[in-house]
Amino acid sequence: MVDDTALDEWCHQNLEDGLGSVLFRSGHLSEVVGVQLTSGRQVVIKVRPYEPRLTGCLAVQDHLARTGFPCPAPLTGLTRLGVLAVTAETAIPGGGQLSPKAGAAPFAALLARLIDSAPDPSRTPTLAPSPPWTGWDHPGALLWPDADDEGRDLNALRGPAWIDETARRVRDRLTFGRASVRIGHGDWESQNIAWVSGVPLAVHDWDSVIAQPEACIVGLAAAVWPATGAASVAQTEDFIASYQVAAGRVWAQSEVQDAWAAGLWVRLFNARKDAAGGGGPRLDRLEGEVDERRACAALD
Repeated sequence: MVDDTALDEWCHQNLEDGLGSVLFRSGHLSEVVGVQLTSGRQVVIKVRPYEPRLTGCLAVQDHLARTGFPCPAPLTGLTRLGVLAVTAETAIPGGGQLSPKAGAAPFAALLARLIDSAPDPSRTPTLAPSPPWTGWDHPGALLWPDADDEGRDLNALRGPAWIDETARRVRDRLTFGRASVRIGHGDWESQNIAWVSGVPLAVHDWDSVIAQPEACIVGLAAAVWPATGAASVAQTEDFIASYQVAAGRVWAQSEVQDAWAAGLWVRLFNARKDAAGGGGPRLDRLEGEVDERRACAALD
Protein backbone atom coordinates (compact mmCIF):
# COMPACT_ATOMS: atom_id res chain seq x y z
CA MET A 1 0.00 0.00 0.00
CA VAL A 2 1.04 3.59 -0.62
CA ASP A 3 0.30 5.94 2.27
CA ASP A 4 -1.47 9.26 1.92
CA THR A 5 1.74 11.28 2.24
CA ALA A 6 3.31 9.48 -0.72
CA LEU A 7 0.07 9.81 -2.69
CA ASP A 8 -0.09 13.53 -2.02
CA GLU A 9 3.48 13.98 -3.27
CA TRP A 10 2.73 11.86 -6.35
CA CYS A 11 -0.39 13.92 -7.13
CA HIS A 12 1.56 17.17 -6.91
CA GLN A 13 4.25 15.82 -9.26
CA ASN A 14 2.00 14.15 -11.82
CA LEU A 15 -1.40 15.85 -11.61
CA GLU A 16 -0.29 19.31 -10.47
CA ASP A 17 -2.82 19.07 -7.68
CA GLY A 18 -2.81 17.99 -4.06
CA LEU A 19 -4.53 15.08 -2.35
CA GLY A 20 -7.69 16.34 -0.69
CA SER A 21 -9.17 13.08 0.60
CA VAL A 22 -9.21 9.35 -0.09
CA LEU A 23 -12.69 8.21 -1.17
CA PHE A 24 -12.04 4.47 -1.32
CA ARG A 25 -9.35 1.82 -1.53
CA SER A 26 -9.94 -1.51 -3.24
CA GLY A 27 -8.36 -4.00 -5.59
CA HIS A 28 -6.90 -7.46 -5.82
CA LEU A 29 -3.77 -7.53 -7.98
CA SER A 30 -3.60 -3.72 -7.92
CA GLU A 31 -4.38 -1.19 -5.25
CA VAL A 32 -7.11 1.08 -6.62
CA VAL A 33 -7.50 4.37 -4.79
CA GLY A 34 -10.30 6.81 -5.48
CA VAL A 35 -9.29 10.32 -4.44
CA GLN A 36 -10.64 13.83 -4.43
CA LEU A 37 -7.94 16.36 -5.22
CA THR A 38 -7.69 19.72 -3.51
CA SER A 39 -9.25 21.33 -6.59
CA GLY A 40 -12.34 19.14 -6.09
CA ARG A 41 -11.60 16.91 -9.08
CA GLN A 42 -12.05 13.16 -8.51
CA VAL A 43 -9.63 10.67 -10.06
CA VAL A 44 -8.67 7.04 -9.61
CA ILE A 45 -5.05 6.10 -8.89
CA LYS A 46 -3.77 2.57 -9.53
CA VAL A 47 -0.70 1.15 -7.79
CA ARG A 48 0.81 -2.25 -8.63
CA PRO A 49 4.17 -3.96 -9.12
CA TYR A 50 5.93 -2.66 -12.21
CA GLU A 51 5.89 -4.82 -15.33
CA PRO A 52 7.08 -3.65 -18.78
CA ARG A 53 3.79 -4.86 -20.33
CA LEU A 54 1.89 -2.18 -18.40
CA THR A 55 3.15 0.43 -20.86
CA GLY A 56 1.34 -1.43 -23.64
CA CYS A 57 -1.79 -1.83 -21.53
CA LEU A 58 -1.89 1.91 -20.87
CA ALA A 59 -1.40 2.67 -24.57
CA VAL A 60 -4.37 0.46 -25.47
CA GLN A 61 -6.56 2.04 -22.79
CA ASP A 62 -5.65 5.52 -23.99
CA HIS A 63 -6.35 4.61 -27.63
CA LEU A 64 -9.76 3.16 -26.79
CA ALA A 65 -10.74 6.11 -24.60
CA ARG A 66 -9.88 8.48 -27.45
CA THR A 67 -12.08 6.50 -29.85
CA GLY A 68 -15.07 6.82 -27.52
CA PHE A 69 -15.01 3.31 -26.10
CA PRO A 70 -16.56 3.31 -22.60
CA CYS A 71 -13.52 3.22 -20.33
CA PRO A 72 -11.64 5.58 -18.00
CA ALA A 73 -9.17 7.83 -19.81
CA PRO A 74 -5.58 7.76 -18.54
CA LEU A 75 -4.49 11.06 -17.00
CA THR A 76 -0.79 10.22 -16.69
CA GLY A 77 1.77 8.01 -18.28
CA LEU A 78 3.25 5.05 -16.44
CA THR A 79 5.23 6.43 -13.51
CA ARG A 80 7.51 4.62 -11.08
CA LEU A 81 7.46 4.72 -7.31
CA GLY A 82 10.26 2.38 -6.33
CA VAL A 83 9.27 -1.09 -7.55
CA LEU A 84 5.69 0.07 -8.11
CA ALA A 85 3.95 1.41 -11.22
CA VAL A 86 1.49 4.23 -10.57
CA THR A 87 -1.05 5.74 -12.97
CA ALA A 88 -4.14 7.92 -12.71
CA GLU A 89 -7.33 7.80 -14.73
CA THR A 90 -10.66 9.58 -14.87
CA ALA A 91 -13.22 8.55 -12.28
CA ILE A 92 -16.45 7.14 -13.73
CA PRO A 93 -18.80 6.62 -10.77
CA GLY A 94 -22.13 4.86 -10.90
CA GLY A 95 -23.47 1.98 -12.88
CA GLY A 96 -23.76 -1.63 -11.85
CA GLN A 97 -23.41 -5.18 -13.07
CA LEU A 98 -25.75 -6.39 -15.78
CA SER A 99 -27.67 -9.53 -14.93
CA PRO A 100 -26.72 -12.57 -17.02
CA LYS A 101 -30.38 -13.58 -17.22
CA ALA A 102 -30.84 -11.73 -20.51
CA GLY A 103 -28.04 -13.76 -22.10
CA ALA A 104 -24.54 -13.16 -23.33
CA ALA A 105 -25.34 -10.92 -26.31
CA PRO A 106 -24.67 -7.51 -24.67
CA PHE A 107 -21.35 -8.70 -23.24
CA ALA A 108 -20.29 -10.32 -26.50
CA ALA A 109 -21.25 -7.25 -28.55
CA LEU A 110 -19.22 -4.98 -26.26
CA LEU A 111 -16.19 -7.25 -26.61
CA ALA A 112 -16.59 -7.22 -30.39
CA ARG A 113 -16.63 -3.43 -30.28
CA LEU A 114 -13.46 -3.40 -28.17
CA ILE A 115 -11.53 -5.75 -30.45
CA ASP A 116 -12.65 -3.85 -33.54
CA SER A 117 -11.62 -0.51 -31.98
CA ALA A 118 -8.30 -1.66 -30.49
CA PRO A 119 -4.99 -0.61 -32.05
CA ASP A 120 -2.84 -2.82 -34.25
CA PRO A 121 -0.71 -5.09 -31.99
CA SER A 122 2.31 -4.53 -34.22
CA ARG A 123 2.17 -0.81 -33.43
CA THR A 124 1.62 -1.20 -29.70
CA PRO A 125 4.26 -1.62 -26.98
CA THR A 126 4.59 -5.26 -25.96
CA LEU A 127 1.77 -6.89 -24.02
CA ALA A 128 3.84 -9.99 -23.29
CA PRO A 129 3.80 -11.98 -21.23
CA SER A 130 0.05 -12.43 -20.97
CA PRO A 131 -1.39 -12.67 -17.44
CA PRO A 132 -0.99 -16.28 -16.28
CA TRP A 133 -4.71 -17.12 -16.44
CA THR A 134 -4.51 -16.30 -20.18
CA GLY A 135 -0.90 -17.40 -20.68
CA TRP A 136 -0.86 -20.84 -22.28
CA ASP A 137 1.94 -19.40 -24.44
CA HIS A 138 4.13 -18.44 -21.48
CA PRO A 139 7.91 -18.82 -22.00
CA GLY A 140 8.48 -21.20 -19.11
CA ALA A 141 9.64 -24.76 -19.67
CA LEU A 142 6.92 -26.37 -17.54
CA LEU A 143 3.16 -26.64 -18.03
CA TRP A 144 2.03 -23.71 -15.89
CA PRO A 145 3.54 -20.22 -15.79
CA ASP A 146 6.37 -19.88 -13.28
CA ALA A 147 4.10 -17.80 -11.04
CA ASP A 148 0.33 -17.55 -10.85
CA ASP A 149 -1.43 -14.27 -10.04
CA GLU A 150 -0.66 -14.86 -6.35
CA GLY A 151 3.02 -15.56 -6.93
CA ARG A 152 2.83 -19.35 -6.52
CA ASP A 153 4.40 -21.90 -8.84
CA LEU A 154 1.53 -24.26 -9.64
CA ASN A 155 4.01 -26.68 -11.19
CA ALA A 156 5.41 -27.33 -7.73
CA LEU A 157 2.02 -27.90 -6.07
CA ARG A 158 -0.04 -31.06 -6.22
CA GLY A 159 -3.26 -31.22 -8.19
CA PRO A 160 -5.57 -33.72 -9.93
CA ALA A 161 -3.99 -35.39 -12.96
CA TRP A 162 -6.99 -34.59 -15.18
CA ILE A 163 -6.35 -30.85 -14.80
CA ASP A 164 -2.74 -31.06 -15.93
CA GLU A 165 -3.52 -33.51 -18.72
CA THR A 166 -6.24 -31.29 -20.15
CA ALA A 167 -4.16 -28.12 -19.73
CA ARG A 168 -1.30 -29.75 -21.63
CA ARG A 169 -3.63 -30.54 -24.53
CA VAL A 170 -4.95 -26.97 -24.51
CA ARG A 171 -1.44 -25.55 -24.48
CA ASP A 172 -0.32 -27.77 -27.34
CA ARG A 173 -3.31 -26.80 -29.47
CA LEU A 174 -3.15 -23.05 -28.88
CA THR A 175 0.59 -22.49 -28.70
CA PHE A 176 1.16 -23.93 -32.14
CA GLY A 177 -1.79 -22.22 -33.80
CA ARG A 178 -1.20 -19.78 -36.65
CA ALA A 179 -4.08 -17.35 -36.23
CA SER A 180 -3.25 -13.65 -36.39
CA VAL A 181 -3.12 -11.78 -33.10
CA ARG A 182 -5.63 -9.12 -32.01
CA ILE A 183 -5.85 -6.98 -28.89
CA GLY A 184 -8.55 -7.68 -26.33
CA HIS A 185 -9.41 -7.84 -22.63
CA GLY A 186 -8.25 -10.89 -20.68
CA ASP A 187 -10.55 -10.59 -17.67
CA TRP A 188 -14.00 -10.08 -19.18
CA GLU A 189 -15.94 -10.79 -15.99
CA SER A 190 -19.10 -8.90 -15.08
CA GLN A 191 -17.54 -7.12 -12.13
CA ASN A 192 -15.21 -5.31 -14.53
CA ILE A 193 -18.06 -3.80 -16.57
CA ALA A 194 -20.50 -1.15 -15.31
CA TRP A 195 -23.85 -0.62 -17.05
CA VAL A 196 -26.67 1.91 -16.80
CA SER A 197 -30.09 0.86 -18.12
CA GLY A 198 -28.51 -1.78 -20.34
CA VAL A 199 -25.94 0.63 -21.81
CA PRO A 200 -22.24 0.09 -21.02
CA LEU A 201 -20.89 2.88 -18.82
CA ALA A 202 -17.31 1.77 -18.26
CA VAL A 203 -15.03 -1.22 -18.68
CA HIS A 204 -12.34 -1.44 -16.00
CA ASP A 205 -9.17 -3.46 -15.27
CA TRP A 206 -7.02 -2.42 -18.23
CA ASP A 207 -3.95 -4.12 -16.79
CA SER A 208 -5.57 -7.28 -18.20
CA VAL A 209 -5.15 -6.26 -21.85
CA ILE A 210 -3.82 -9.15 -23.95
CA ALA A 211 -2.64 -9.84 -27.48
CA GLN A 212 -3.97 -13.24 -28.57
CA PRO A 213 -5.92 -14.64 -31.53
CA GLU A 214 -9.48 -13.30 -31.71
CA ALA A 215 -11.09 -16.68 -31.07
CA CYS A 216 -8.95 -17.13 -27.94
CA ILE A 217 -9.88 -13.72 -26.55
CA VAL A 218 -13.54 -14.57 -27.10
CA GLY A 219 -13.16 -18.03 -25.60
CA LEU A 220 -11.58 -16.67 -22.44
CA ALA A 221 -14.46 -14.23 -22.02
CA ALA A 222 -17.08 -16.85 -22.85
CA ALA A 223 -15.87 -19.08 -20.01
CA VAL A 224 -16.06 -16.45 -17.26
CA TRP A 225 -18.41 -13.60 -18.25
CA PRO A 226 -21.28 -14.01 -15.71
CA ALA A 227 -21.07 -12.42 -12.28
CA THR A 228 -20.15 -15.79 -10.77
CA GLY A 229 -16.92 -15.83 -12.81
CA ALA A 230 -17.78 -19.26 -14.20
CA ALA A 231 -20.11 -19.61 -17.18
CA SER A 232 -22.10 -22.78 -17.70
CA VAL A 233 -21.53 -24.75 -20.88
CA ALA A 234 -24.73 -23.25 -22.30
CA GLN A 235 -23.66 -19.71 -21.36
CA THR A 236 -20.27 -20.26 -22.99
CA GLU A 237 -21.93 -21.49 -26.17
CA ASP A 238 -24.27 -18.48 -26.11
CA PHE A 239 -21.36 -16.06 -25.82
CA ILE A 240 -19.38 -17.60 -28.69
CA ALA A 241 -22.44 -17.58 -30.95
CA SER A 242 -23.44 -14.04 -29.93
CA TYR A 243 -19.96 -12.73 -30.65
CA GLN A 244 -20.07 -14.04 -34.22
CA VAL A 245 -23.38 -12.25 -34.75
CA ALA A 246 -22.00 -9.01 -33.33
CA ALA A 247 -18.79 -9.24 -35.37
CA GLY A 248 -20.72 -10.09 -38.55
CA ARG A 249 -18.72 -13.21 -39.44
CA VAL A 250 -19.44 -16.92 -39.05
CA TRP A 251 -16.38 -18.70 -37.73
CA ALA A 252 -14.77 -21.83 -39.09
CA GLN A 253 -15.15 -24.89 -36.91
CA SER A 254 -11.48 -24.71 -35.91
CA GLU A 255 -11.99 -21.18 -34.55
CA VAL A 256 -14.93 -22.30 -32.44
CA GLN A 257 -12.81 -25.15 -31.09
CA ASP A 258 -9.96 -22.75 -30.30
CA ALA A 259 -12.40 -20.57 -28.36
CA TRP A 260 -13.52 -23.53 -26.27
CA ALA A 261 -9.89 -24.51 -25.67
CA ALA A 262 -8.92 -21.00 -24.53
CA GLY A 263 -11.88 -20.92 -22.17
CA LEU A 264 -10.75 -24.23 -20.76
CA TRP A 265 -7.33 -22.80 -19.95
CA VAL A 266 -8.67 -20.10 -17.62
CA ARG A 267 -11.09 -22.51 -15.97
CA LEU A 268 -8.32 -25.12 -15.53
CA PHE A 269 -6.01 -22.46 -14.13
CA ASN A 270 -8.61 -21.46 -11.53
CA ALA A 271 -9.38 -25.08 -10.71
CA ARG A 272 -5.66 -25.79 -10.29
CA LYS A 273 -5.43 -22.90 -7.85
CA ASP A 274 -8.36 -24.31 -5.88
CA ALA A 275 -6.71 -27.73 -5.84
CA ALA A 276 -3.46 -26.22 -4.55
CA GLY A 277 -5.43 -24.78 -1.65
CA GLY A 278 -7.13 -28.08 -0.82
CA GLY A 279 -10.22 -27.72 -3.02
CA GLY A 280 -12.92 -25.22 -3.83
CA PRO A 281 -16.00 -24.38 -5.92
CA ARG A 282 -14.10 -23.66 -9.14
CA LEU A 283 -12.53 -27.11 -9.00
CA ASP A 284 -15.84 -28.81 -8.23
CA ARG A 285 -17.69 -26.90 -10.98
CA LEU A 286 -15.17 -27.72 -13.70
CA GLU A 287 -14.89 -31.37 -12.74
CA GLY A 288 -18.54 -31.81 -13.69
CA GLU A 289 -18.10 -29.99 -17.03
CA VAL A 290 -14.62 -30.84 -18.23
CA ASP A 291 -15.58 -33.77 -20.46
CA GLU A 292 -18.16 -31.70 -22.35
CA ARG A 293 -15.78 -28.76 -22.67
CA ARG A 294 -12.99 -31.00 -23.92
CA ALA A 295 -15.32 -32.39 -26.56
CA CYS A 296 -16.32 -28.88 -27.69
CA ALA A 297 -12.62 -28.02 -28.02
CA ALA A 298 -11.91 -31.24 -29.92
CA LEU A 299 -9.30 -32.29 -27.36
CA ASP A 300 -10.42 -35.93 -27.05
